[in-house]
Amino acid sequence: MFKTLMSCAVLFIATPVFADDNNVITPEQVNVLPDSFTINIGGLYANSDSYMVVTNPRTGGTFPLDFENDLNLKEKQFLPFIELAYSFNQRHNIYLDYKSLHRTAQSPEIAKDFQFTLPDSDITYDVEAGISLKSTLDIDILRLGYGYDIWQGENYTIGASVGLHTMFIKTAFEGEIGICVPNTQLEQYCGETITTPRVVDKSLTAPLPNFGVYGDYEFSPGWVFKAYAQYFSLKYNDIAGSLVDVRAVVEAELNEDWSLIAGFNYYEIDVDYKQTLTALDQDFYIADYKINYSFTGPMISVQYTF
Repeated sequence: MFKTLMSCAVLFIATPVFADDNNVITPEQVNVLPDSFTINIGGLYANSDSYMVVTNPRTGGTFPLDFENDLNLKEKQFLPFIELAYSFNQRHNIYLDYKSLHRTAQSPEIAKDFQFTLPDSDITYDVEAGISLKSTLDIDILRLGYGYDIWQGENYTIGASVGLHTMFIKTAFEGEIGICVPNTQLEQYCGETITTPRVVDKSLTAPLPNFGVYGDYEFSPGWVFKAYAQYFSLKYNDIAGSLVDVRAVVEAELNEDWSLIAGFNYYEIDVDYKQTLTALDQDFYIADYKINYSFTGPMISVQYTF
């Protein structure tokens, strides 16, 4: 799906360039645009899909624990956002945006046994099938970046961007959760657990740089089609991650200052945090915290430019 979305975005962005080379406008012919600041406030009707890789205590293998299907978190929910952008010196753009999705749900009866370890912890938690479990997954996304308009025409702009996506992830479980007691052999799985009512929570900050392309095309006076696609994949020491962010919208100008924007957004991120324990001059693998989150959905917003 990612390759299809990226291909569509790149095809749109490249179309004005290859449509007619004779119509390309030179920098001298482009109208000088004034510096501008925009505020864009709206929401996404997000169709979320999120899971966390956990361990099967019986087999020692891993499997994805689905937050929506297994833990009853809402799949469809409104996701508010705010975007700020500053365009200056004809071709330069700085942008900052923020999205937030907080979800909590109660599962009357867990269907599967599983074990998990949260980041920066050597404690393995054990959840047995049949217990009631309250689960929380809060995700806040902050995006900061810089864009440069490489090509400018009479009715289109094409550029490239570099930036930083930072995800603030809070994972929490509340219920009759056991603590797995490891033995001295540093084995990954252990059979003895101490079960008691407890709350287990952890907050993780996952910054990922990104590179992207963007473009806009005014197909009718006051009507502009805009799109961008951003991607990055990183593996460094014990942390690996990747992200995809693709958006396509239509902006309708209401007057000189106000615009109405509607379109579609696809976002996906993977964070994999592997933990090791050093003993006797050797590194022992003890835990793997891996979470995947994505949303797709329509978006609508109001934009003010000054």
